[in-house]
Amino acid sequence: DKFITAIKQNYLFEMFIDGLPVKGFIGEMDTAPQRFQNGEVRNETSYYLFTHLEFSLAYNGDNVIAVNLTTDARQRLKLQEGKPAQVEFSYSATWKPTDVKYINRMSLYAQAALHDQSVDIHWLSIVNSFVLVILLTSFLAIILMRILRKDFARYMEDPEDAGDDEEVGWKRIHGDVFRPPPYLMLFTAMIGSGAQILTLSSGLLVLALVGMFYPGNRGALYVAAIVLYALTASVAGYVSTDLYVQLGGKRWATNAVLAAGIFTCPFFCVFSVVNMVAIYYGSTSALPLNMVFMIIVLFAVVTFPLSILGSMRAKKQENEFKPPCLPNVKPRELPEIPWYRSALFQMLMAGFLPFSAIYIELHYIFASVWGHRVYTLFGILTLAFIILLIVTAFVTVALTYFQIAMEDYRWWWRSLLSGGSTGVFVFLYAAFYYNHRSEMNGSLQFMFFFGYMFLVSYGFFLMLGTVGYWMASVFIRHIYETIKID
Repeated sequence: DKFITAIKQNYLFEMFIDGLPVKGFIGEMDTAPQRFQNGEVRNETSYYLFTHLEFSLAYNGDNVIAVNLTTDARQRLKLQEGKPAQVEFSYSATWKPTDVKYINRMSLYAQAALHDQSVDIHWLSIVNSFVLVILLTSFLAIILMRILRKDFARYMEDPEDAGDDEEVGWKRIHGDVFRPPPYLMLFTAMIGSGAQILTLSSGLLVLALVGMFYPGNRGALYVAAIVLYALTASVAGYVSTDLYVQLGGKRWATNAVLAAGIFTCPFFCVFSVVNMVAIYYGSTSALPLNMVFMIIVLFAVVTFPLSILGSMRAKKQENEFKPPCLPNVKPRELPEIPWYRSALFQMLMAGFLPFSAIYIELHYIFASVWGHRVYTLFGILTLAFIILLIVTAFVTVALTYFQIAMEDYRWWWRSLLSGGSTGVFVFLYAAFYYNHRSEMNGSLQFMFFFGYMFLVSYGFFLMLGTVGYWMASVFIRHIYETIKID
């Protein structure tokens, strides 16, 4: 019965021969019409288990260069539900010499995986995203430059020649726009963690481009992600504490601890729950306790100390925050904001455009991580990643300008939320993929999928929120340095 269930759900088996991955289907289904004695015709599905495997191996000297696995449909066993069956498995092997060197054998798998993918669709996605970037940047540049030119011309007038209503729009809030945001420690910790994840993502893409990850060896990618995350912890500590101290924060050590745990703690919580569920179901994907202990030791010995060291370095530098405009003693009253410029509406706009630039690549990555596809187009993935960052930056800058033009100076958190809102769309797409594009079901697969997709979406939120804040900060500092402030 378990074999029948596996055949229904298109399960694959995978094995490694001299470190080379090979996989194949367990069996197949055959549906044929059956005529009964009363004349009724109904379709009946039969389930067959493959019992013979044919290996074709290419070798060079004493090394295996390539392996191909096929199943023989003539040698299969019909399975019946509820009835035990005695199965005898067999295999055959064919050896063929080749001139390919041992050091180049992984390139054969990369080329084979490339042929299985529709490259035209990927390039169409990149061209579509690139056109989106060109149109978006051109539109924003034209609109913002025209508006800002008028603003600068009006704000640079001599106050004696200007009317009584000269200070309107974003100049009017110059005494509040550089006021530190509420929940400063949380804000700076999220910025620091986002900077770390951005560094981690860039490092993984560089390793992928130089050929460190070959098809069939997903473990190398996971190990590289864990090690790079541990080694880049100093980035989170430095960026977080540097911003926190500049904005007047005093408890920099507490801030360093928060920056180290703001992503790590949710990760360990989700990982613990998912791994316990996997152990309960007896899944082979459950990590053993010794591996879990090694990850905890890695965090305690490497990640946490590096985060503290990065924070200490930032504290010693004591970089001073020099805003173009000093904040007033008391914050001014906020005007009434229309609904279409509320935080929720801005997040919807800010998240949809960057997501639309990557959703095609996202589909193929999902099919690779949660399905049977192999993804090797890391060059196209890098282009999509760069486009994602550019679109996020420009959209956040535009929405920040429209916000301060309404005399709403609460741009710190808004820029973080607007930039990071793409992570919400990633999680919503994950829910769509689970229900309509995959055949996953059951508690184990549900916990694995949504648990780890929550972490991925949260990582997207922190990373893109940091990019959005950085660009909004540069933009606001630039426009207020340009005008005259009395």
